[in-house]
Amino acid sequence: TMEAQSALVTLTVSAPILASDPLLALVASIAPPYQTKVTIIKKGSDLSLSIGADSSASVITHRNAILRSLCGLGLHNALDTIGSSPLCFLGGHSATSFAGASPTSAIAMAGISSWMSVADSTRQGTADDASVLIGQLNDYLSSRSFLVPSSTPTVADFDLYLAIVGKLSGETALETSVNGYNNTRRWLEQCGATLDELKIVAAKNAAYSKVPAATVPKGLNPKPRPLPLFFYGEEDESVVAAAAAATSAATKAGGAKPGKATAAAPSNAGGGGGLTDEQKKAAADKKAAKNAAKAAKKKDNPKKGGGGGAAPAAELNISALDIRVGKIIKAWEHETADKLYCEEIDVGEDKPRQIASGLRPFYKLDEMQNRDVLVLCNLKPMNLVGFPSHGMVLCASNADHTAVEFAVPPEGAKIGERVTFEGFDGEPEAQNKVAKKKIFQALAPDLKTDENGMVNWKGAKSVTSAGQCKAVNGMANAQVA
Repeated sequence: TMEAQSALVTLTVSAPILASDPLLALVASIAPPYQTKVTIIKKGSDLSLSIGADSSASVITHRNAILRSLCGLGLHNALDTIGSSPLCFLGGHSATSFAGASPTSAIAMAGISSWMSVADSTRQGTADDASVLIGQLNDYLSSRSFLVPSSTPTVADFDLYLAIVGKLSGETALETSVNGYNNTRRWLEQCGATLDELKIVAAKNAAYSKVPAATVPKGLNPKPRPLPLFFYGEEDESVVAAAAAATSAATKAGGAKPGKATAAAPSNAGGGGGLTDEQKKAAADKKAAKNAAKAAKKKDNPKKGGGGGAAPAAELNISALDIRVGKIIKAWEHETADKLYCEEIDVGEDKPRQIASGLRPFYKLDEMQNRDVLVLCNLKPMNLVGFPSHGMVLCASNADHTAVEFAVPPEGAKIGERVTFEGFDGEPEAQNKVAKKKIFQALAPDLKTDENGMVNWKGAKSVTSAGQCKAVNGMANAQVA
């Protein structure tokens, strides 16, 4: 037991639970010792947090809520304030979210709670589920540093990081899953590095916290990255190539930093060392000659038809999408998401697909049953508010999305048959490529209904064995997605 004379909270936890939960152990170790009392029970599965005096204490028993309380209001935001904590565990949002003071912070706090629920699902899932999540995170993190607005990782980042690393045990498995997903790699490396720093803080506190050291699973080994090189833009190409080669070699060897003088790349090749007048003149002459050659070639080979030349052989088109005729054989309301229906849809495979659709504002439950629909099938599986969804039900909608109706096959179309478009007969792309290259996002703006409500792509008609697909109520000039 760690005694605190004026404790604000009392954490009661069994030793097995603490040993299996590195995040809880770290937070308990870093919590202010004079405001936190930690009671460790040798056996069992006890876990609770009492807030306040014994006679009027509030008791929390849910693990995620305990962590958020320790990081926030339970300790008067001591772990969410720079100066009293090594970082803001709730992104600095705890105090400003109280009583609606900041809508942005309130949304961020809700996001932290939701992401911790995702971490719970990841711990309960499989290694394959964790690999899929890594790909989904890559898109999400393309415009974000962390899961919620914050200058440092939050408790949600650490929770999801530990869940993913715990599932993909072993450096090889994690490296394989993250290969090609640079945004997720950057996030994983940052979370791992910050946890290493927190372990040092926890070790310093061990003398009085008495909380056993947390065992944090090993994450990625950060890859060496070259620093950017500076050039004036007038250098000879051989100088640039030599500097780049030297930088690459130094990075692979883990040796000299980019920009340092080497035999292959003199200091005036990059890093701001400057060029001699002779070098500048030679570079300018070569650049002028190169531009003159390009201009002459352009004059001899003008573009035809104003179209920029022949299109590449593998130009992206609607045939990359696997759209099939399907039938909803069962639909029900999502347990917690008030806009989602969950469906089982027959698309001609061995078993029905489970798909979640945000159609509750537009269709009653009985209107969902036994519907013929169009399903986009080559999307990667993903969890939508805890429901495993594999595919998308296509619908037509107006510009402000206040009216939505099913895109449907013609009567007589066979369940499972692929919907094609006139003039585009290629094979669909693999779902991994569709996700990585954002193929659907690129093609969707041209997937629309015409003035008669018929589904087209860039004017090319949709085709099935029974005819053309349409918006079920004939919505004209609508987006289909």
